[in-house]
Amino acid sequence: MFAHRDKDQTKLDLITVESKADIDNWVSKYPAEQKRSAVMAALRIVQDQNSGYLTDELIEAVAEYLDMPPIAVQEVATFYSMYERKPIGKVKICVCTNISCMLCGSDDVVEHLQNKLGIKLGETTGDGMFTLKEVECLGACVNAPVMQIGNDYHENLSKEKIDKLIESMDRL
Repeated sequence: MFAHRDKDQTKLDLITVESKADIDNWVSKYPAEQKRSAVMAALRIVQDQNSGYLTDELIEAVAEYLDMPPIAVQEVATFYSMYERKPIGKVKICVCTNISCMLCGSDDVVEHLQNKLGIKLGETTGDGMFTLKEVECLGACVNAPVMQIGNDYHENLSKEKIDKLIESMDRL
């Protein structure tokens, strides 16, 4: 988390040296005049730096770092479901509810997770362990229903698979 900034601190001070180096690596993949093309990577990097969510100040820091209007960065941060705007649990579970997953039982997956975790979509468990999120598409339709935990996809879900995954996460 970020402490309140000193008067002399700039928004750029909110981005760690390590995060700036990572952003610079992404910026280098684009022509010099197109560094704003790295905005999605930059938002992910500072989100990871900040325990999994973006603050308005971090969004403004990314805008300053990439020489972009803050509203343009805000639009990206609020459009894509991979960016969080409030604190989340240690484990974020994203369940695809798009048509392929829905036809293959994502409604049952969501219901099972809600019952098992005692939360609704968009909520975090009281112990701060799990956040349950609905996402539009994870691009793994052939193995629906699908959910994402961290960077890992879990496909062809059943109640048994879900229970095993949750139990393994409880030990983190």
